[in-house]
Amino acid sequence: MLQGYPGGGYCEDVPSTTSSPDDAVSAGDIPADAPRELRIAYVPGVTPGKWIRRWEERMPHIPLHAQMHDGGTAAEAVRGGSADMAFVRLPIGREGLSVIPLYEEQAVVVAPKGHEISVFEDVALADLDQESFLDVAALGGPEPALQVVASGAGLIVLPMSVARHFNVKDTVARRATDAPGTEIALVWATDSTDEVLEEFIGIVRGRTAQSSRQPSAQPVKEKKAPKPDRRGGSGAKKAAPKVAQRYAPNPDKGRGKGSRKKGKR
Repeated sequence: MLQGYPGGGYCEDVPSTTSSPDDAVSAGDIPADAPRELRIAYVPGVTPGKWIRRWEERMPHIPLHAQMHDGGTAAEAVRGGSADMAFVRLPIGREGLSVIPLYEEQAVVVAPKGHEISVFEDVALADLDQESFLDVAALGGPEPALQVVASGAGLIVLPMSVARHFNVKDTVARRATDAPGTEIALVWATDSTDEVLEEFIGIVRGRTAQSSRQPSAQPVKEKKAPKPDRRGGSGAKKAAPKVAQRYAPNPDKGRGKGSRKKGKR
């Protein structure tokens, strides 16, 4: 599954529930008797709206809060306890984390508006070996890197979903046919797995509400066939009473052969 392909579907971004990752409450500050909630972190380009809507339909008694984090801070939010689960881009350090890869993202080349790649639907990096490619991480992340590209300083390679998320003017993006894709995964702390997390994992994996692997699934009770009414109620059809069948008397019964008297002529 390639998120961001032309013709593919997208769900809306989920707004942050707090002002910044630094304002998030740490796990140690949460009272032990506090009502349960599910806190989700995600990186730019991931659109968890469809999963959140399914959660709200199935688990309305447990509120879900989602917040976007830049780069590797989504995984660190899980490690630090400010998030229960996170959608991240691999690779990441996996120590202490459970990881489920979900889908692969298409890579694009982003160039200044008016660049020659704009006349193509897709390009190969091998054909752009004379171009100057910039280091996204060294520029402070995708958004500032796109601003630098818009100024004409060079080109960058990004996941298509990230380029579309920031949508910086004066840039153009084209699919890179020979660039490796990136992989989105769902992660959570291995030692904190419980039924609430398992429920969300099942939703992300597409399990139905009645799936036997969903903790919230209720067993379907089989309906028993109604017992026949033996009381003969007024609505029941009564069988017709048996009537003894009568036959005409046999005049020869009890007489010997030839004992019948012949009448006179």
